[in-house]
Amino acid sequence: MVVEDPSSLASVQSIREQLNLALRGKGDAVERVLQCLLAKGHLLIEDLPGLGKTTLAKALARALGGMFSRVQCTPDLMPGDITGFSVFNQKNREFEFMPGPVFSDILLADEVNRTTPRTQSALLEAMAEGQVSIDGKRHALAPAFMVIATQNPVEHHGTYPLPEAQLDRFAMRLSLGYPNPEAEAEMLLERIGTTDPSTAKGRASVGLERLVAIQEEVANVAMSRGVIDYLVSLANATRRHSGVRLGLSPRGLLIWQRVSQARAYIKGRGFVTPDDIQDVAESVLRVRLGCQAGVADGITQELLREVPVPA
Repeated sequence: MVVEDPSSLASVQSIREQLNLALRGKGDAVERVLQCLLAKGHLLIEDLPGLGKTTLAKALARALGGMFSRVQCTPDLMPGDITGFSVFNQKNREFEFMPGPVFSDILLADEVNRTTPRTQSALLEAMAEGQVSIDGKRHALAPAFMVIATQNPVEHHGTYPLPEAQLDRFAMRLSLGYPNPEAEAEMLLERIGTTDPSTAKGRASVGLERLVAIQEEVANVAMSRGVIDYLVSLANATRRHSGVRLGLSPRGLLIWQRVSQARAYIKGRGFVTPDDIQDVAESVLRVRLGCQAGVADGITQELLREVPVPA
């Protein structure tokens, strides 16, 4: 059983090409971003400055023909600076809602751990429910709304670590790392004569309506009972492991399922295999086991070795 609509995979390939154009030499990271996007998840990127996090977010929005917003998180940032606020219009004597940057398709929350917990919490409802509540009124966000948040793993002075409840809203946690020398040389060559060649070459390749349709197709990728039981067994193993402070929550389990479906879809299959679950395990668990990324990866590999794989 394979994905029935070849044009869907062609659309995914078009997004992949544009992301690879913007982020040279990072094919593995691009695949994770695609999986996160098709799973309707949010992405946390933990890496040093200048490695292409903002470039990646802009390129994704451009490939989808969507609206891009960026918020530079600082200690004095207020919740209303993200969600928006009501302003009194003296002409008609009524309050008017002024939407904030959260009303976009791709929102980049840069250095999200530099803002206060109160402001961080402004993203909780948006990420979990696709809406924000302001002055007692609910405002729906874009159907394909996605948060890409970044944080610097080195500088901890003046930062506010993300609480577990917010970390659990992210589907994946990635680290881009430095590009290889060949990719850096290509980047320098392309910059001769222009400031940003990826902007000039980028184009809206899919469209937001098409993306939403593909996301619905991903949600319908089949999972046999044996594969579901395998995923549940892995989740229970995280809850019993002595090195895990926070076992996988039911919400995290649902995210793992959806990302596995996205991986199978990208591979052209209409069903999930244990390989799909294993391939995305590190990126999904890294954000929600309550320990450092390297430790979480080691525990994940240990669990994948110990939990029996269905025939």
